[in-house]
Amino acid sequence: MNQRTFIFFDLDGTLTDPGEGIINSLIYALRHFDIEGDPDTLAKFIGPPLLDSFQRFYGFDEAKARQAIKVYREYFNDHGVLANYEYPGITELLQALTDAGKRLAVATSKPTIYAVQVLEHFKLDRFFPQAWIIGSFLDGTRTNKAELIAEALRVTGAVPEDTVMVGDRKFDILGAKANGMDAIGVTYGYGEEQELKEAGALHVVHSVEELKSLLLG
Repeated sequence: MNQRTFIFFDLDGTLTDPGEGIINSLIYALRHFDIEGDPDTLAKFIGPPLLDSFQRFYGFDEAKARQAIKVYREYFNDHGVLANYEYPGITELLQALTDAGKRLAVATSKPTIYAVQVLEHFKLDRFFPQAWIIGSFLDGTRTNKAELIAEALRVTGAVPEDTVMVGDRKFDILGAKANGMDAIGVTYGYGEEQELKEAGALHVVHSVEELKSLLLG
């Protein structure tokens, strides 16, 4: 694994923990519909596209889910986006990878505008060329992880056999596989080991330090 030149990272649950901001924004959105969100259910929103999760977990049709996202963003824009925490050791990991000559990109279903804001806030943006921060669009398109990773491959010029995806949910693993790439699952985020293994992760690690050892040898 330490021979790969390009490393693509998920953002939420992999580089930073966005739980507080996302969950509070979801609570705000659901109360608009007179629904009290269950925290255990709301944690499952972290990673997949919001449009899918509102439909899956609360039975919203597409129009209602889009309305919920609009209300969600009313709160998220002002209060949620930076209620976020860098996982300990991430800056050191990214610095070590950069020093070793690795080329780093982000592929996240979070809208690009928010992803850039979060990375700038934690001063992690210096490790990623801005054009290599690949997120979804605010209109709800380009949220599929396979599509995002394909775009990351295109803009970086990477080839799948020289690239690995790192993420905490099955969507990261499945998106990588759809593009002919290997993937590493991390359990310090919001996914579980069984989920990641069943999706086909080549490796599953349980800490940032373990991830660093795997990527650098």
